[in-house]
Amino acid sequence: MSNPIALAVFDIDGVVRDVSGSYRRAIADTVEYFTQGHYRPTPTDIDQLKSEGIWNNDWKASQELICRHGQVSGQTYSADYDAIVAYFQERYRGVGDDPSQWTGYITQEPVLMTARYLTNLANDGVLSAFFSGATRGSANYILQQRIGLVEPILIAMADAPSKPDPTGLYMTIAKLEELTPSGLPVLYAGDTVADMATIKAAAVDFPERLWLGVGVLPPHVQTDPDYQNRYSQILKDAGASIVLSHVEQLTAEKIQALVTS
Repeated sequence: MSNPIALAVFDIDGVVRDVSGSYRRAIADTVEYFTQGHYRPTPTDIDQLKSEGIWNNDWKASQELICRHGQVSGQTYSADYDAIVAYFQERYRGVGDDPSQWTGYITQEPVLMTARYLTNLANDGVLSAFFSGATRGSANYILQQRIGLVEPILIAMADAPSKPDPTGLYMTIAKLEELTPSGLPVLYAGDTVADMATIKAAAVDFPERLWLGVGVLPPHVQTDPDYQNRYSQILKDAGASIVLSHVEQLTAEKIQALVTS
């Protein structure tokens, strides 16, 4: 590793893996099931909910969409949280706890990051880690089994409060600083308003440090140029210093330029 220049922390869903056909499909399936087939949220519906910045947990997002549809339609639907979680997990992960036996949507997720990319960052002075609202099992499935990382630094759902609470980000940084000098600039790359709000909250808590939000456009918004532009602006308005169409565009050179500008 050359002279350290920054720490890069990555969200996972929409950044490291494309979840448009998995997590978001599971949200739509779950809402449709619990509204008895009366409502299946579109990708735009889900994005609009997440743009509120407090629905990082997809189980709670599913529950909220069910409740909101009930209010609008005047219908009464069961929205028991444990039942929602169980149904969602069956669709997304499949049955059982053994990742080698999973059969759900998770097995079909396109990977958006390579191990070589992270190695190149480290060689150029940028150590990296992951802070995600995904479960640890789901996150490690993509990081270890699909990408091939060995014991990546990861703070997952059960480890910290949900974003935009920055506690999990601080925990991630503490683990990185066991390997590198403290006080380096921190970049957090994510695809939602909650991700950008997290880095903004950190900047308020510790203004003596440089905190930079990096917006990454999830693949599903890039199929429509107008929607892509609107989504980019949403991330910028939420605090992103830069918005990229692919996470691996965040090179060490670009990071160096961001931290010195």
